[in-house]
Amino acid sequence: MKIGILTSGGDCPGLNAVIRGIVLKGTTNHHLEFVGIRDGWRGVVDGDFFPLTRHEVKGLSKVGGTILGTSRTNPYEGPRGGADKIAKTLAAHGIDGVVAIGGEGTLAAADRLSKDGIKVLGVPKTIDNDLHATDYSFGFDTAVNIATDAMDRLRTTGDSHQRCMVAEVMGRHVGWIALHAGMASGAHVICIPEVPMSMDEICDLVTSAHDRGRAPLVVVSEGFTLTGMDEAYSDKGLDAFNRPRLGGISEILAPEIERRTGIETRSTVLGHIQRGGSPSGFDRVLATRLGLNAADALVEECWGQMVAMRGTDIVRVPFADALGELKTVPRERYDEAAALFG
Repeated sequence: MKIGILTSGGDCPGLNAVIRGIVLKGTTNHHLEFVGIRDGWRGVVDGDFFPLTRHEVKGLSKVGGTILGTSRTNPYEGPRGGADKIAKTLAAHGIDGVVAIGGEGTLAAADRLSKDGIKVLGVPKTIDNDLHATDYSFGFDTAVNIATDAMDRLRTTGDSHQRCMVAEVMGRHVGWIALHAGMASGAHVICIPEVPMSMDEICDLVTSAHDRGRAPLVVVSEGFTLTGMDEAYSDKGLDAFNRPRLGGISEILAPEIERRTGIETRSTVLGHIQRGGSPSGFDRVLATRLGLNAADALVEECWGQMVAMRGTDIVRVPFADALGELKTVPRERYDEAAALFG
């Protein structure tokens, strides 16, 4: 059996570890043949494949990014897109099935292709940790560690000047990165999409921390909305799946905090630095385990499913379980952290 592997959507630490896990177990234990698909669904549509052997994946578990490249291509768009044309492209190269490693957008495309007759197996990937079907997704732990380190640095410069520092993290429409990194760094306010706050509430917490002699740290998720806002702040247009590119809410909050409180305030958008660099030990292990189990699922022809983490076990679930509804931060988790605010 000949299998194509692709990585699609935003990159994140741990992708290469998954690829390594699939190829090593697939070739050694199951005698599968693999090809790499360049740049996500774009490579599927264009037939851009190359041999993927043990040699290509050696030493990859610690390497960030993805050796396959990635894109946000929609496989149903363009003159060579669509399930019928993709099926012909795969057949022409002798490819029996595809492993799609990606987040919500990638898995939605995989689910649609699977229903249209393409053999697809999924591996969940997102630093946002917003997929319902898996307790944790690789890349999240690394993103939290990177954000926490950045906030520790922001706190030292904030302490030096008695400034309020506003740190913006990724997460799209969920606040897992903000919640975890904010708690780890001792933030005085954490703003997440699941819990809208007013400027008055934010400023009261900032003032409370400042009055105690602290340099306030505000952590805000890119999808956070102030009370009264209809949607998350975005001025960067849409991606290939017509989703708004979020980012910049911290640059709205910082000057308003300074105006209302009189406390000098600076904003920092961590942005894509959260996606880069080597994966944490946790993410290396999780990604490798997902890859190893994906190799087993290929042999058992578990098409239309994805491997996922439940507790400490790796299981298989239908694509539908991961789609349709985001895994948001429960209110009790936020209230737990809120005891530390101000």
